[in-house]
Amino acid sequence: MRQGPDGSAVIRIRTAGLVLLVTHLLVVAWLTLRPLDVMWVTAANLRPFAGIRADLALGPVEAFRRIAEGLLLLAPLGVLLPVAGGRLAVSPWASLARTVAAGALISLAIELLQTGVPGQVVDVDSLMLNTAGVALAHLAIVPATRSRMRRRRRSHPTGGPSSQGDEQVPLPWEDAPQGPTPTIPRVGMAP
Repeated sequence: MRQGPDGSAVIRIRTAGLVLLVTHLLVVAWLTLRPLDVMWVTAANLRPFAGIRADLALGPVEAFRRIAEGLLLLAPLGVLLPVAGGRLAVSPWASLARTVAAGALISLAIELLQTGVPGQVVDVDSLMLNTAGVALAHLAIVPATRSRMRRRRRSHPTGGPSSQGDEQVPLPWEDAPQGPTPTIPRVGMAP
């Protein structure tokens, strides 16, 4: 995003998003990568939906709790990653794809790191639920928020109420071309 009259606000939002993102990732790392003192550990689940079926067999309340935990663990990344990126004019599908891919990679990294942590078990269903949580949070919040921010920016391009009446100031990415890029003349080789 280019810096405009409200550039300091953009920097503050991106910085806040980055701080919240790092804080969230540290909390997730503490929750998922700390050793657990347990008497026995179940085998790793590498079959998709086997863990979800086992959760459903425990009853509706326990199944809801376990599935909700899987969905909510990384769900804030669906919002924090785009905020830290700071892009306002971006394709919704490209943003969703980037955010979900980053969430899946972070979830995969957590699952791979859990292989060396005592008491933690690798579960492919956790990977799927974490990624679905990122996607759902992104779809629920980011497109509507970006749309609202773009409308607000068009109606108040300087950050305050419009004092010019109906006159609209173009957005930074709508600026007219600045002309050709300047070039430096070549200097020949010395004899």
